[in-house]
Amino acid sequence: MCGLAGLLRPRNDLDQEHLCALAASMGEALHHRGPDDGGVWADPQAGIALAHRRLSILDLSPLGHQPMASADGRYVIAYNGEVYNFAELREQLLGLGHGFRGHSDTEVLLAAVSQWGVEAAIARCNGMFAIALWDRERAELWLARDRVGKKPLYYGWAGDTLVFGSELKALWRHPQFDNGVDRDALALLLRYDYVPSPYCIHADTWKLAPGALLRLDAAAIARGPGAHDPARDQQRYWNAAERMRAAIADPFDGDIDAAEDRLDELLREAVGLRMVADVPVGVFLSGGTDSSVVTSLMQALSAKPVQSFTIGFEGSHHDEAPLALEVARHLGTAHTELYVSGGDALAVVPRLPAMFDEPFADASQVPTALVCKLARDLVTVALSGDGGDELFFGYKRYERALRNLSLLHRVPAPLRRWLAGRAQDHGEASRAGGFAAFAAEMGARGIGDVYRNRIVRWRFPQAAVPGAQLPPTLYDLAEPLDGRGTAADAMMLADYSVYLPDDLLCKVDRASMAVGLEARAPLLDTQVAEFAWSLPLHYKRGDDGGSKHLLKRVLRRYLPDAMVDRGKRGFGAPVSQWLRGDLREWAEALLAPDRLRAQGYFDADLVHGLWRAFVDGEKRWHTHLWNVLMFQAWHEHWRAQRDGAGEALARSSSGDGGL
Repeated sequence: MCGLAGLLRPRNDLDQEHLCALAASMGEALHHRGPDDGGVWADPQAGIALAHRRLSILDLSPLGHQPMASADGRYVIAYNGEVYNFAELREQLLGLGHGFRGHSDTEVLLAAVSQWGVEAAIARCNGMFAIALWDRERAELWLARDRVGKKPLYYGWAGDTLVFGSELKALWRHPQFDNGVDRDALALLLRYDYVPSPYCIHADTWKLAPGALLRLDAAAIARGPGAHDPARDQQRYWNAAERMRAAIADPFDGDIDAAEDRLDELLREAVGLRMVADVPVGVFLSGGTDSSVVTSLMQALSAKPVQSFTIGFEGSHHDEAPLALEVARHLGTAHTELYVSGGDALAVVPRLPAMFDEPFADASQVPTALVCKLARDLVTVALSGDGGDELFFGYKRYERALRNLSLLHRVPAPLRRWLAGRAQDHGEASRAGGFAAFAAEMGARGIGDVYRNRIVRWRFPQAAVPGAQLPPTLYDLAEPLDGRGTAADAMMLADYSVYLPDDLLCKVDRASMAVGLEARAPLLDTQVAEFAWSLPLHYKRGDDGGSKHLLKRVLRRYLPDAMVDRGKRGFGAPVSQWLRGDLREWAEALLAPDRLRAQGYFDADLVHGLWRAFVDGEKRWHTHLWNVLMFQAWHEHWRAQRDGAGEALARSSSGDGGL
């Protein structure tokens, strides 16, 4: 995998040397994403500069160097990702008269843009990617992101300069990027444990949404900060909600045996495409359904034992390593497992702010970082099972939400409204169960509201972040599918569109890229997703109200029933135990009332009150506190980085003052 960065200025007032120096500094911040090679390209007349860091996966020769120009010289690209169907596109382009010097997918992508234009070329790509493309003829910058959001892309303003990059640490390197904390985004963090796209923790900064394109020209840059509206300016070339509605309108018409055959065929193709690399490829194996399916198919397609990797936890009831070992032995993979102690896990916590750049509070980031580090010792690419839960009805919370929706319909509307009004009086106590939680559910307008109540951390985060307003996300829609399909479809759409890209895929991207490892997710192949959406719910849920029924039928082709029919344990972390034990002193310092008041982001009395209640034995507040702590730790890291950039600004200003 790779990292990209760049900038576009409203004036051509910097020479080649200064533009390249700025871009190179931004790119160097992403060295971990691409330790094999780096490059910079700039055009002073246009005020544009691109930087790239390369992790060589396909075409390890210098012919894969980026930024790369198209054969006709019109386009220059900095690209992070893989186009899995590049061989097919290459053959089409050869037939249309294009020639190729090497065999990288980057060169194919540029030829596709030259042949079909930006939007049509991107729409033909099956892959994971973030792209910055400069059109020299029209003086336009294009930013693009893959359909599900596997690869990240941030952009924002550094003074009057547009800056962009794979991670925020690249934007921080620009001396004029001094954008403070967006309080609304902070409220979103407390609510979800992450900041959903297109929002970002910094003001005047955004994430490109999955399946989106953004075109920027001189006029757009001249309008400067405050003129950009991501909801208006980001254009979707692929929209999950639209594609799901289309799949529901044209459902799969075969029986479940035919569906099993088709899913096995699609998964084999998706896994096979993601095994293509000029470097060693392995797989994350937890022993659960999703990773076991991917591992089984990899081994079936491989002539030699596949490298599989598992992390085990000493003394933890969440430990899945024994299950993974059973699967590995049955399939005959070359299995590597590492048991880690609580101390090993805790040693990761101080590195999280630097790893994630944006505050991120899914505590499974810790074991994910550990398994990525383990895998990187032997492979450069690792396949994962991400996506199975969101596509095949895998979460227990889906079943609970359907139950609550059914109960809701039995309560008269006037009584529901009265109860919902009472929930506000209980504040965050409504997360604790009992009457307050029941009352909070009563305000639901539809399945979207019921489901949101199942997944949020802080029910009323505005109370903890004075002055904040909650920006809308797909989770705020009463009916995410406009009433089409089933309530289960609507929940899976919301998770696929928000939770998957901004939590799960973000977690895997940062943890893998921190050690120079590329992670690929075959279950998230577009054809697999659209097929899953076309299936009736009982193919996924089963007649017994279970989960991932069809996916487990496919898995039974490769594993015995005893290895398929076992409960989901999850990939969690004992946060409550940490905060009462080894991390208590760290947490006490970050949550000190004087510190909270001085920073001015949180209601210090409210937050510290939850900490005292937790320390005194109340079990329910560790998740609330963990996302506050992740912000506090991130804020400390960010300010240190900002101070370093300020020193660079002072040095540069004393030289030419042109930045």
